[in-house]
Amino acid sequence: MLNLFYSKLFTRYKVKLKTMFSEKMNQFTLSFMTKRYNVLFLVGFVVFFQFNSFSQLSKFKTVVIDAGHGGHDDGCSGKGSKEKTIALSIALKLGKLIETGNKDVKVIYTRKTDKFVTLDNRAKIANSKNADLFICVHANANERSSPIGTETYVLGLHKTKEQKEIAARENAVIELEENSNSKYQKITPERLIARTMQLSAYLNQSISFASQIQKEFKKIGRKDRGVKQAGFVVLYKTTMPSVLIETGFLTNPTDNAFLKKSTNQQKMAQAIYNAFKRYKASRDKIYNEIVKDKTDVKSETKSPVSNNSNVVFKIQLASSTNKIEPKSYNFKGLRGVELKKDGKYYRYYYGATGSYSDIKNSLKTAKAKGYKDAFVMGFVDGKRVDLQKAIDLAKN
Repeated sequence: MLNLFYSKLFTRYKVKLKTMFSEKMNQFTLSFMTKRYNVLFLVGFVVFFQFNSFSQLSKFKTVVIDAGHGGHDDGCSGKGSKEKTIALSIALKLGKLIETGNKDVKVIYTRKTDKFVTLDNRAKIANSKNADLFICVHANANERSSPIGTETYVLGLHKTKEQKEIAARENAVIELEENSNSKYQKITPERLIARTMQLSAYLNQSISFASQIQKEFKKIGRKDRGVKQAGFVVLYKTTMPSVLIETGFLTNPTDNAFLKKSTNQQKMAQAIYNAFKRYKASRDKIYNEIVKDKTDVKSETKSPVSNNSNVVFKIQLASSTNKIEPKSYNFKGLRGVELKKDGKYYRYYYGATGSYSDIKNSLKTAKAKGYKDAFVMGFVDGKRVDLQKAIDLAKN
């Protein structure tokens, strides 16, 4: 089962996911992790990876672009280069591309100048603006000069010593902040697992976007080091799909020479933008399907319905191109979830009842469980109708 799970992921994203998952799952966590956490983590991954990346969404409105480091925090450095400068240049170029090509998207920057911004405030900016996507731009370093290439991170447990060191280096900025002890908890493996499961609705989207970024980097001749996971504080604190991009190693002469040039920084920004366009297009496609679900109902019930018709209200929890068993453990403990196939989509319904007041209570329960975009639908004799029509019939 785990081999099939790994195979489906590898086929779907076609990037170097071996850095994230191994066929030997006993190597997945640190040696001191308990068996219970291992099981919870794997179950959580199996569940949310089966869902379509964008099962139930609102309209894409805002992206936050975060240039790493800044001010008295230089980040890493190479010959004639500083991470903070390269990250800012790529971030600004990326933002301009999005602003020019996507007039419907608001671009927010955590910094547009050489100033210091705490990790906590970077996340707060994204969370307070209800961002739909968080893109963090960095450059990499290694004690050896041989490592070369790009890698994109999502939140998770590190798999290698190198990934742990990268996260530790990027998180080390905390030491430059005032009152850091009161703002940050130590990210233990247990807390990281719990947070990863809490943000499971976003992790699949993060991986999808990260994989597109790596594909685009490869197209412009950059070495693809894959999509990886690590416990970056800035990803830990954001509550939306989020990625951290390591654009190259400033400790490698070839990477450093490449990233210092403005023309190449533009190429990197363009590659990230190309991935952004595809990500947003996929997201918009699913959003439009959801809007169609909510609004194009009247055309499905052209024939009149009588007062004697059987009225049923249901809550749509999610829609997905992949099938998942409607068991309570797959739906945050909600029981009685119903699965229906509608064309190429699977719809997941909850709380079927003939009482509109009861369905409103069930909707509160679903939203409290995390299904923020769940909505009520009306059915008459098994056919969808306008919700108000169903409400009127239920009163009679």
